[in-house]
Amino acid sequence: MANVGSLDRTLRFLLGAVLVLAPFLLAEAFAPLGAWRYAVVAWGVVMIGTAAFRFCPAYTLLGIRTCPAGKA
Repeated sequence: MANVGSLDRTLRFLLGAVLVLAPFLLAEAFAPLGAWRYAVVAWGVVMIGTAAFRFCPAYTLLGIRTCPAGKA
């Protein structure tokens, strides 16, 4: 059951890619975060995962659907 639409999926993938790569490419900027930078990477992985599977558990809990009804 898909609940993530095309625009939402694209934005999630792009944001996820930035969150995964930024702590490694901008290591000096993320250094003050310490181990929390890995939480940023994990958040990025979750964003990419929800884009890939077109399903967001939080959307289900909140009753949100950005995917058109006929596309599920």
